[in-house]
Amino acid sequence: MKIGTYTLQSEKPALMGIVNVTPDSFSDGGRYLDPQAAIDHALSLVEEGADIIDIGGESTRPGSEPVAGDEELGRVMPVIEGIRLKSAVPISIDTTKSQVARRAIGAGANMINDTSAARFDSAMLELAARENVPICLMHMKGTPRTMQIDPRYDDLMGEIGSFLQEAVNRARAQGVKKIIVDPGIGFGKTAQDNVVILRRLDELSHLGVPVLVGPSRKSFIGKMLGLDVDKRLEATLATLAVSVEGGASILRVHDVGQARRFIDMYILCR
Repeated sequence: MKIGTYTLQSEKPALMGIVNVTPDSFSDGGRYLDPQAAIDHALSLVEEGADIIDIGGESTRPGSEPVAGDEELGRVMPVIEGIRLKSAVPISIDTTKSQVARRAIGAGANMINDTSAARFDSAMLELAARENVPICLMHMKGTPRTMQIDPRYDDLMGEIGSFLQEAVNRARAQGVKKIIVDPGIGFGKTAQDNVVILRRLDELSHLGVPVLVGPSRKSFIGKMLGLDVDKRLEATLATLAVSVEGGASILRVHDVGQARRFIDMYILCR
């Protein structure tokens, strides 16, 4: 599958660098709210080895509230445009709104990363089909505001697999050709749920599409090891290794340089 100029490879996962253009993201909220700071950060991630840059203008941390489309556009559009003046790196727009995705694609974005699996905006799949861009469909229990309120499952992997299969079927029915799925680490899961997902990631292979995993710096690491968000790098790298073994095709990370060196050496030594 091609994402802009990049082709996903079965033997080596792509690194997706995170650029949050938000005041309230859990790890780096406010740090890159200024467009030039976000552009400079994105370009530095490319230099460090990012294969894809994921730009988001609405926080999806637990308890977060929705952002109006115009405000989200005001955050992400200058960043996408600024990156495109300097780099041909594939850009993913992290949004649940088709109006934001449409404008982003028009400015040079190459992929849609929809944490709602196109449940919040029915026009998203039609847009992905029309523009022939990849779309990532993620499992989330509830909404960002409610997802961490006592999440429970009778069959964790079975429910995630069924949800994602239904999302894939919906996308295909709308004519979408390039589909990626994400089990949604941290989105309506307990800390132990997230560990089980990583351990059993290969069970999603039956979906027949690439899998994206985003464990970077997340709270389950902090809860399990007692670590603040700025102390979770090594533990994040451990989750990336498990993800690679489980067949992940894309790894979404904050610390691109460290992840690049780790993954490159890990692949060489497998």
